Amino acid sequence: MEIEVYSQVKNNVKKLLDINLDHYKDEQMRRRLDSWLVRSGTPDWNTYFHRLRGDETERSRFRDYLTINVTALFRDPERWQALREKIIPGLLSDALRLRPANAGLRVWSAGCSIGAEPFSLAILLDELSPARRHFLLATDLDRGVLQKAARRGPFNADETQNLSASQRVTYLENAVPPYYVKPSLAKRVEFREQNLLSDPFPDAMDLILCRNVVIYFTAETKDALYRKFSAALREGGVLFVGATEIISRPQEVGLTGCGISFYRKVSA
Repeated sequence: MEIEVYSQVKNNVKKLLDINLDHYKDEQMRRRLDSWLVRSGTPDWNTYFHRLRGDETERSRFRDYLTINVTALFRDPERWQALREKIIPGLLSDALRLRPANAGLRVWSAGCSIGAEPFSLAILLDELSPARRHFLLATDLDRGVLQKAARRGPFNADETQNLSASQRVTYLENAVPPYYVKPSLAKRVEFREQNLLSDPFPDAMDLILCRNVVIYFTAETKDALYRKFSAALREGGVLFVGATEIISRPQEVGLTGCGISFYRKVSA
């Protein structure tokens, strides 16, 4: 895609979908857009955007495509095991000291996709501290995936392969795919639509998960988001990032490494 065409595409995407592609890596996004135009069967972008203006269903499909979603329950099991064994026990101890005895953790899954991540969190918290009242917020820009999350699925075999046999029995409906999370688990998660680049963040969070989301953004946007995540954490709170993501200078945004994929908020 030529630079001039890409500039026009970005302007139209901003007007029609309220998504600012300036925050995304150019080369990667241009390839992705070229692929979509071919799949749409439309000869050029002017024709396609004319179609979008009068077709709400197509706008929704295009929006869903631009907000990349690859997910699974307990994706990267080794990191979730570290969360279970090292990170959450410490956060639970802090919560006992900082809050009333029955108060739980304040946890946010940012870029939650179809709900696999927040449902994994809900399972983990239910196993580690079932008596505590946790606040579990899950947000995403993609309305389509939020609707699927609100419906509790369906999840296929690949998306549930990291669950143990006992977890399948306890937390999933159906013995074979398609799987749905049980209502008793799903009701513990609050889903909201949110644009990470423009909407306000919650505050005083104990744990924030933003995994495999910022990898699509420019370096400047990544830095701004990490600063906002740091500000959203309470002192001692933890940011959990993707398996291949590294914050190169965490101290500059008020964080310090506390294990692979984990960064802790330090005092100002």
